[in-house]
Amino acid sequence: MYNVKIIADSTNGVNRITTFELTYPRFVHAELMTHRVFSRNAASSRAIPIEKMIKQVEDSPVMPLYWGSNKSGMQATEELKGTGLYAATLAWLKGRDQAVLAAKEMLEAGAHKQIVNRLLEPWMFITVILTATEFENWYKLRDSEFAQPEIAWVAREMRKAQEKSEPESLRLGEWHLPYIELENTNSPLYLDIGSIPNADSIVKIATARCARVSYLCHDGKRDYTKDIALHDRCRDLGHWSAFEHCAKATTSNKQVGNFRGWKQYRKTFQGESGVKV
Repeated sequence: MYNVKIIADSTNGVNRITTFELTYPRFVHAELMTHRVFSRNAASSRAIPIEKMIKQVEDSPVMPLYWGSNKSGMQATEELKGTGLYAATLAWLKGRDQAVLAAKEMLEAGAHKQIVNRLLEPWMFITVILTATEFENWYKLRDSEFAQPEIAWVAREMRKAQEKSEPESLRLGEWHLPYIELENTNSPLYLDIGSIPNADSIVKIATARCARVSYLCHDGKRDYTKDIALHDRCRDLGHWSAFEHCAKATTSNKQVGNFRGWKQYRKTFQGESGVKV
């Protein structure tokens, strides 16, 4: 279930902005979160039904990519082999089975998913939407032999995807819009311009689709009125993270928020930081 996919890639002629959809083990998510140049939204363990999460970890549990043998220091330079590898694999899956059993017992007791699903996180994959204009430090630190192998795989595949991708050239004031297809009518993300009230709604729809990563429902037909309603609800409640993926091309190399050369949608709202000036 590891996956790296570019869902929007744009350039203003000087600065490039790229949005990825990533799937990787929940246990390495904290390593990505240390990179503050990234805007990101992630599927929440609190939002996914318990039964669905149990099935996921039973059918497709996270398994280490590299079974390093124990030694001093942070990096395992040698991998387990033979009986050691076999025993470690069985122990990993035994831990999964025990966590699933405990989750089922808590479900039967009536516990809420925001508690129960935490038991399953070591064996969970997580889906993340990530947007940035600067990736150099990320690649230097994470596409490295010194990085945890599971996050190194993600960084390496992101670099390769960016090298292959041809960013769309946008003019001053045009929008970088993840999860919007304006030409491919066969895509479930296709947006019929005639079906929405005005051009501003396109940004609202893209923002809502980024927010919906928490519900893992990016495939299938969209209801644009519900997308706009979700956008407005996030705005009114102050859930601003999903407003950071859409961005308007500028002619300046100035950094706005965590983007350079692009003004993220979030920064068009007065008081979005919650600080009174």
